[in-house]
Amino acid sequence: MRNDSDQDRSGAEPGRPPHDRQPLLPIEARRAAAWCAAVLLVAAVLGVGVWLCVELSAAVTPVLLALLGSALLGPLYRQLVSMKLNRSLAAGLTCAVLVVVVGGAGYIVVSALVDTGDQILASLKDAASDLSKHFGMAGNSLSDLATNAKTLVTKFGGTAASGLLAGVSIVGQFIAAAVLALLLTFFFLRDSDKAVRALHDWAPGDSAPQLERMARRGFQSIEGFMRGTTVIALIDAICITVGLLILQVPGALGLGALVFVGAYIPYLGAFISGAVAILVAFADRGIVIALWALGVVVAVQVLEGHVLQPMIQSRTVQMHPAVVMLAITAGASVAGILGMLLSVPLTAAASGVLHELRKGYAADSGTGSSGPDDTGPDGSATAPASS
Repeated sequence: MRNDSDQDRSGAEPGRPPHDRQPLLPIEARRAAAWCAAVLLVAAVLGVGVWLCVELSAAVTPVLLALLGSALLGPLYRQLVSMKLNRSLAAGLTCAVLVVVVGGAGYIVVSALVDTGDQILASLKDAASDLSKHFGMAGNSLSDLATNAKTLVTKFGGTAASGLLAGVSIVGQFIAAAVLALLLTFFFLRDSDKAVRALHDWAPGDSAPQLERMARRGFQSIEGFMRGTTVIALIDAICITVGLLILQVPGALGLGALVFVGAYIPYLGAFISGAVAILVAFADRGIVIALWALGVVVAVQVLEGHVLQPMIQSRTVQMHPAVVMLAITAGASVAGILGMLLSVPLTAAASGVLHELRKGYAADSGTGSSGPDDTGPDGSATAPASS
């Protein structure tokens, strides 16, 4: 017959089943395993999403371009609607402005680069020759690159001409994507209220308000990025062009156009366009003018980093430079130059959505943990104050 001492030696407490044992893994290990599983699941979903976007790029690219166009000209559309214009007419006028702005900017950039392209390439070749005298192989590589740049372009054009059908196909795809993006921009602007109603109709349960706030926050992030980047790019291009014209650097207009285009790729675009401007100044005007050009580029970058960025983009887009660089690298690896252009605004939208989602969870947890002091006069819990 077992006594209490036998029960104590077996490790079971009185009133507790003897088979109740401690878990195999401590709670910290189980939490780490749960987080690893969640991270792997999210990574798998993101990987499948990126793969689908790449496979369906013919449809995804116009949608993303339309989102960027809608974000850039959304304030103009809202201003036209506030003037009692019909929504379709306001969207049509906004799309017409988009065509004029994009077409005019593209014409100015392309014509400036075409008019001064030979001069810039010649200056780069001279700069590479001078650098090769001091830096050996690095200068020779740069000289070969500058020498063969025009040849490569000519060969590419010849290849495209020989494969006429392939060239026509590429041009046709580009035109089709541009037209589709323009039509989608029209519908995104005109039917934004219908999209909100559809979101409320299809949202599960009572999640529609939270989903609407997340969508609005993401779109506002894209809108802030596009407006801010365009203003900053224009100011950078004007300042650098004026500085290069004062220094009498050849191809100043083309270099300014290159700065404007490169500004849509944060950090990397400014570095490349500034380096090209300095090399051209060094080749054509010597080391003194090149140092002055370096001073102009650095001054403009300091103005952008310490004045323009805080004033224009700090209220709408707040991303660490490391996050921006990782986004650019990932976009380049997935879709090349187009991926570099689209990666940062999409990352800004994702950052805004996550911020709104975190704020919603914080509000829910604050409501759920309300104590006796958080009740109203009728005994119901009061909602937390919005931040």
